[in-house]
Amino acid sequence: DVAPSRGLGDVYKRQVINMDNGIRVIAFYLPQFHPTLNNDKWWGKGFTEWTNVGKATPLFRGHYQPKVPADLGYYDLRLPEVRLQQAELAREAGIAGFCYYHYWFESGKEELDLPFKQVVNTGQPDFPFCLCWANESWHCKFWNKDGTATKKLLIEQKYLGKEDNEKHFYSLIHAFKDKRYMRYDDKLIFMIYRALDFENVTEFIHQWNELAQKNGLAGFHFISQCNDIKDIPKILNLGFNAVNLLRLNNFDLVESSKIQRFIQTCYHKLFKRPYVYQYKNVIDKLTGIEEAEDYVYPSIVPNWDHTPRSGYGGYLLDNSTPDLFDLHLKKVINAIRNKSDNDKIVFLKSWNEWGEGNYVEPDLVFGHGYLNVLAQNLLISDK
Repeated sequence: DVAPSRGLGDVYKRQVINMDNGIRVIAFYLPQFHPTLNNDKWWGKGFTEWTNVGKATPLFRGHYQPKVPADLGYYDLRLPEVRLQQAELAREAGIAGFCYYHYWFESGKEELDLPFKQVVNTGQPDFPFCLCWANESWHCKFWNKDGTATKKLLIEQKYLGKEDNEKHFYSLIHAFKDKRYMRYDDKLIFMIYRALDFENVTEFIHQWNELAQKNGLAGFHFISQCNDIKDIPKILNLGFNAVNLLRLNNFDLVESSKIQRFIQTCYHKLFKRPYVYQYKNVIDKLTGIEEAEDYVYPSIVPNWDHTPRSGYGGYLLDNSTPDLFDLHLKKVINAIRNKSDNDKIVFLKSWNEWGEGNYVEPDLVFGHGYLNVLAQNLLISDK
């Protein structure tokens, strides 16, 4: 059996024989933990995601904030030692690879690209990866007391057509040819965050598949993230091979009655309280019958708290624990148990989105608890 959750910072070793049931858990990875010139200009010298995390405060009694990292501390992703430690923790938890968020706005305009480029150029860590193009404009949001926000454009997501598509492809060619790049039937796994916002995405898919074959690659297995089950057929009709279904917008279903919704709104407006949902009540809403389809890849969500970024305008899943996460993970595994092995893909949202309270890296309260839950469900040990 896999060892139970242990004390803070106690990284234990295990000899992995194989993955249980062929499941591949791919963890979204945020590269926002290093300073950049534009972040210095937009937010102030030295800004990283840790700036939001460190200044967070409790907004109601019992609110777990700030969230403090344990083993890795307030790390800087320019350091290769940090990336090696992250990969080791992920490997021990049974995670199959990282899906790095990738920011391409147009040729010559990229953001937060340094950590992934160092991973490719140095060959370290020796841990599988793929990419998610987070194709949306960046804004500076100013949150109002009523929870609404005004936005100022920082950098615009553009779709400039074939020439820019080709530059984009060749900017990643070394990653695509890397033995660590994750594949589906020999095709490169590539996610596009917002398919329905992408002008001419079908032409993009066709062009990139042609470019891949021209360069000796089998092509791409294109996935789009999807927040609404009604959008699944729309996305597939654009040429995508699969969707990653993320049901984080379904929290309103928990407050099913008009009275419950009224009480939630009153707490938010009158008492300056963010929108609070109990994690235990949301678990059943995070998985449905759609996840049983081969072309639908479910999400596992260990926790969520957007208030470090948005204050009282945010929403959160309160009182998440490793034990409750274990129930959620088992529901997801059960939903995909009859799929073909190739399609037993699950996306973990997320590895390290600390500013959204959405992470499995060790913290001061739960230590390795969430990582141990993953290991206990995903790994077979020789112990």
